[in-house]
Amino acid sequence: MPVSMTGFGRFETNEDAWTHVWEIKSVNGRFLDVKWRIPGFLRGLENGWEKILRGFGSRGRVDVSLNLEVLDSAILGVTFNETLARAMFAEMERVAASRGEVFTPDYNRVLAMSALWRDSGSEPDSGLAASLSAGLEAACRDWVRARSDEGAVLVADLRARLETLRDLAGRIAARIPDVLEEKKAGLRQRIGEMLASMGAEYTEERMLQEVAFITDKLDVTEELTRLYAHLDRLAETLDGDADVGKKLDFLCQETFREINTCGNKANDVAVSRLVVDFKAELERCREQVQNIE
Repeated sequence: MPVSMTGFGRFETNEDAWTHVWEIKSVNGRFLDVKWRIPGFLRGLENGWEKILRGFGSRGRVDVSLNLEVLDSAILGVTFNETLARAMFAEMERVAASRGEVFTPDYNRVLAMSALWRDSGSEPDSGLAASLSAGLEAACRDWVRARSDEGAVLVADLRARLETLRDLAGRIAARIPDVLEEKKAGLRQRIGEMLASMGAEYTEERMLQEVAFITDKLDVTEELTRLYAHLDRLAETLDGDADVGKKLDFLCQETFREINTCGNKANDVAVSRLVVDFKAELERCREQVQNIE
């Protein structure tokens, strides 16, 4: 079943040493474009997480955010360089004593000194990494559920619109024989009047040749056959589950091409009105298709 490219997924994990919340938001897009909002020390895991996400979606603009709170400081691998700090304090105490003053450290300033803090530079804690990956997969499943629900609504709407298109195509097909007869009668009359005004000899054989030539140019039987085939193919594609959006978009383009040719060839007011209605409904279908993966 086709799924929508628009959706939202969320999953929260609470453990003794950490809590984290994954959120996934997506809108339609021609290709899969993922934007990650994650803490810097987890960037090394991004490639693996990208592979997980691609297992759940293939198109759309996707924003993935992680809200992480670590409750055990040891997991972060951050340490304070106490040796350097003591050396700095001792030196400042010496300078202060030489001036007859007492040095009192400002610990708030010390906390802001990046040189006193060391990051182990190691890989994130394995337990945390596994928990984050599991949380991402759960959020992806929630994301797919939301997109599937939206996709079902889109499919139902498209099926209803395809029925409208079939009805309009049927009305066009029903009108074409009348158009051909009207064109034939008008053509016979015009040719007869022209021959009479020129004093030329009238022959039924020549008349039939001219009528056959003109009516062949007006006949849209082949276009209508292809049009119905495209509508059938659109309905079949809605039952698929791979690259549905791209196939539907291509079929909509082909359908538009055929109905446009029908309108141009028929050269009839009633048919033109039906063609305009068909194009308007087909455009609504195309807009819906842009949201399907």
